[in-house]
Amino acid sequence: MSTPTQQERFSFQAEVVQLLDLMIHSLYSNKEIFLRELISNASDAIDRLRFAKLTDPGLDESDEPLQIRVSFDKDARTITISDNGIGMSRQEVMDNIGTIAKSGTREFLKALTGDQRKDATLIGQFGVGFYSAFIIADRVTLTTRRAGLPAAEGVRWESDGRGEYALETIERPARGTEIVLHLREGEDELLNDFRLRTIIRKYSDHISLPILMPDENTESAEGTESGDAPGETVVNRASALWARPKSEIGEQEYSEFYKHVAHDYADPLAHLHAKMEGTYEYTLLLFIPAHAPFDLWMPESRHGVKLHVQRVFIMDDTGQLMPNYLRFVRGVIDSSDLPLNVSREILQSSRVVDSIRSSAVKRVLKLLKDLAEKEPDKYATFWGEFGAVLKEGIAEDYSNRDDIARLLRFTTTKSSTDTPDTSLADYVARMQEGQEKIYYLIAPTLAAAKSSPHLEIFREKGIEVLLLSDPVDNWVVTSLPDFDGKRLQSVAQGASDLGALEDAAEKEANEKAGTELAALVERLKKALGDRVRDVRTTNRLTTSPACIVAGEPDIEMNLIRRMQGSGMPSEPILEINPEHPLIRRLDAESDERLADWAHVLYGQSVLTLGARVDEPAEFAARLNDLLVALTGEPGPVDEDS
Repeated sequence: MSTPTQQERFSFQAEVVQLLDLMIHSLYSNKEIFLRELISNASDAIDRLRFAKLTDPGLDESDEPLQIRVSFDKDARTITISDNGIGMSRQEVMDNIGTIAKSGTREFLKALTGDQRKDATLIGQFGVGFYSAFIIADRVTLTTRRAGLPAAEGVRWESDGRGEYALETIERPARGTEIVLHLREGEDELLNDFRLRTIIRKYSDHISLPILMPDENTESAEGTESGDAPGETVVNRASALWARPKSEIGEQEYSEFYKHVAHDYADPLAHLHAKMEGTYEYTLLLFIPAHAPFDLWMPESRHGVKLHVQRVFIMDDTGQLMPNYLRFVRGVIDSSDLPLNVSREILQSSRVVDSIRSSAVKRVLKLLKDLAEKEPDKYATFWGEFGAVLKEGIAEDYSNRDDIARLLRFTTTKSSTDTPDTSLADYVARMQEGQEKIYYLIAPTLAAAKSSPHLEIFREKGIEVLLLSDPVDNWVVTSLPDFDGKRLQSVAQGASDLGALEDAAEKEANEKAGTELAALVERLKKALGDRVRDVRTTNRLTTSPACIVAGEPDIEMNLIRRMQGSGMPSEPILEINPEHPLIRRLDAESDERLADWAHVLYGQSVLTLGARVDEPAEFAARLNDLLVALTGEPGPVDEDS
């Protein structure tokens, strides 16, 4: 047997030090969760070994069944969790435990609030459950060897969680990982067979691998008088939860499985469990979380669905099983028709996967529809967390666009609160007699939308308008031209046209105003030059003197905002209110400062649009000059008075 190498000491990554400090000060509101986290990690290690063996049979070093062991020693005051999974090499230990290599570390730490319950949820999502060991232990010893490496390349890692860890190479005959927790003072109640079994059955009963503990009647870990090894019993049910009949599974079991697979600490909002038989056979066990993970908007984050083949974990979804707009879904898809050695390349061209994906998406959308109809409060929670993500599906998933559209929720000019609570079906049901279009307004913020001058005529006539302020709303309205036969129309795009909602007298008055103010319109257009594509009169304004609109062929101005950065449509049109006193005065008088008035009207309209004035100093100077002219210039100062 080779001798261990000299022990080396290393400092934790700064983020790990912060995380351990939180753990040591009992961040988790429920300390017993440490066991669930470590067992979950052991289960993942065995899953990874199973997958690796598909391409490298040489990793199967022994005939011992794959399993997890939990034991305790009252005299030494330790709890031990071990597995015969894939194990880790020296470098992997340093990468996985000495640092947090996962992307988004800084965002994760910034998201911590100081609220124990909320922060515990974030830690679970971030997948750093190993560090939960320091909640109940003041010293942790980990020994491991990666499958396929020689016994002489075992590794021992040890730390008290206070900034440093020790690392040495040791002889370790067996592959896999063993973690020994040296308990803190006051945690001795965990050194109890019944207590540990209860925790395992409560949180890890769904683990499909056997979790073994020494028999309760075993007197000593050294064996019986005959010299046999002490007996062990399986504590958990050790069967894949999704493979069991739904009638045998309670809500608590579903909830605990979700927490395991999603690394979450809150119960899911809803779930679906279905076994499909026919051309292809597969099982779906999918969950809708109650809150968004902190990395929901990080493009490199993994999808939440795990692919199993005949109950063997194969890989995390990278987009083949669930579309990007449903990336919040967590759970398991288990196929009986895919080969165990399936690769991502095979998944991309597999008819089986296409069928599974199509069915899974439709069932998730049906689950959300049922939630919206039967449990609106829960659906409101879902929408608040994931509504902006679901909207992406309007542009991404044409085949399910109508179903997704019915799930959308909006704030409108008739909403009593800022909470999006109106569906497109609700809007259509409330449309006025003669109304032919679904009107909407896109603005950078909800507050900007509410105060927009583009809404004035619609408020006066009591016509409801959807108020859109999510960046993704641009893609929604460009990808959803109509709903239930009603065209979607921007109130800030094109010429004002209320159709049958505008009577003949109003149309005649607008045409008359256009004729009467034709000369003023031309003068304003000449003064503004290439800043506008056109100037025209409008009936969409009732209290504001002017506004900016996008031309009919122009794409949505908020999309231009992202492309240009200014917030302006590419070819803006200035519309003036023929009934406004300022416009009437400019028309009645041959104002020598009309150019200044034109630029102030334009700048004011740009600001009310929520866009940026290109030359703010020039705008302010013109405005100040006009104010001085209107109030009268002061006379010369009498220095002798």
